[in-house]
Amino acid sequence: MNSRQRAYLKSLAMVMDPILQIGKSSLTPEITEAVNEALEARELVKIHVLKNCMDDARSIGEALAGRTHSQVVQVIGKKIVLYRESKTKKKIMLPQ
Repeated sequence: MNSRQRAYLKSLAMVMDPILQIGKSSLTPEITEAVNEALEARELVKIHVLKNCMDDARSIGEALAGRTHSQVVQVIGKKIVLYRESKTKKKIMLPQ
C-alpha cells in the first residue's frame, strides 16, 4: 500500500464509528473472528481499545493484522483502522 492509498483510507475512516471494542480480555479468538468477518463485509474497519485493556493499541493492531491477513492503516490513540480487500464484495476502489 502506498502513501496515496493510505491517505485515501484514512479519509474514509475519519467519518466512521468504531464497530468493535477491545476490553480487558484483550485479543481473544472471538475478537479475531469478528474482525475477520467485518473485514470481509466492509474492507475497512475501525476498532476502539478500551481504557481497561492493558495492551498497547499499536501492538494489538499489529497482532490483529497478522492474524487476519490485513494491513494497519493507522493507529491514533486508542483507535485502530484495518484494511483488507474483500474476496467477494469489493467496495473500496483504491487510487493508483
